Amino acid sequence: MYLWKNTGSLLAATVLLASLFLGGCGSQETPQASKTQVKAMKIFQQDTPVAYNYPGHLQGKEEVQVHARVSGSILEKYFHGGDYVYAGQPLYKLDSRQYETAVISAQAELSKAESNLRNAREELERYETLWKDRAVSEQTLTNKRADVEGYMATVAAEQAAVRKAQENLDDTIVYAPMSGRVSVDDVAVGTYATAGTTNLVTVGTMDPIDVQFSVSETEYLNLLAEAMETGADIRHDNTPLPRIKINLSNGKEYPFEGNIVTADRALSTNAGSLTIKATIPNPQGILLPGMFVQVHLVGVKTNNAILVPQRAVQQLLDESFVLVVGEDGKSISKNVKLGEKVGSYYIVEKGLTPADVVIVEGLSNLQTGQEIDVTMVTPEEMGFSITESTEITDKS
Repeated sequence: MYLWKNTGSLLAATVLLASLFLGGCGSQETPQASKTQVKAMKIFQQDTPVAYNYPGHLQGKEEVQVHARVSGSILEKYFHGGDYVYAGQPLYKLDSRQYETAVISAQAELSKAESNLRNAREELERYETLWKDRAVSEQTLTNKRADVEGYMATVAAEQAAVRKAQENLDDTIVYAPMSGRVSVDDVAVGTYATAGTTNLVTVGTMDPIDVQFSVSETEYLNLLAEAMETGADIRHDNTPLPRIKINLSNGKEYPFEGNIVTADRALSTNAGSLTIKATIPNPQGILLPGMFVQVHLVGVKTNNAILVPQRAVQQLLDESFVLVVGEDGKSISKNVKLGEKVGSYYIVEKGLTPADVVIVEGLSNLQTGQEIDVTMVTPEEMGFSITESTEITDKS
């Protein structure tokens, strides 16, 4: 009896626990997943200023390597490396002794030829008198006239020799061919200079100075987009080209603007880029040939650019994508091809349309296909602005 009593108590307790458990499960409701809170804004499209920046280097607008026209040892130097010199200013004096001797010798030969010419003319006059009396033959008179013409040619040749010898003597003084600054790698006194071969020094102009850089084929076409649309003739000066500014290697912006003056006639075969040359003022002589700079094109714009906030763009490996608001109230991922940075935005070259609404906040744990609770915001509320980017981007 005691065993049955205990067994009945155990069964009653089990039934009670089961009923409590089942009753609890029956009354519990499954919670619904909450929507992710996000902020979004509509994509907009407008003409947008962009910053094209390229690595470039400075070149002297005119640079001349100075050579001696005659050979000889350098006896004197009239400048110091790095000096500013003026056109026609003496730079070097070469040993002139052999050229002085050559002048004296040429003058002596000229005097001899002139003397022979005088004698031949006097003799010709006598023979002409004799010819009038028929005292000499016509052939003899003809020969005397030929002698005079021969001596005249000899005198002309000796005069040329004197001029050449004098020019060689004059060329022992080497003059600056132009105004500009001379290089510091000039040759020293005592150096033997070979005519037309030995580079004595380099002279280059400093103001203005040239800036050379390269652009891609696409960027070249973008720069001329307006001319292409209007049908302007880019071969003439009626096509406005953007001005340039430069940043120096220390990050400072140079205060003067320059002008694009020319472009190469063809794209580089290897790099597929076009070489552009601009000129920029250098009144203080701060800029030096050989300096590397970053070239910034001023006043360039992209027409009807689609802009997306930089904050909305996510990167995965080599892909860029944004999350947009779908028609079903869920997030959708779209791959995009990005262009230039413009203030707080990227220019989108491919992947979005002006009708898209892009998510700009709440992206940290958001994935595609999630239900979202969207709060629409404006660029002003988010602190976004469109200003021409000052970031230097290497486009080499």
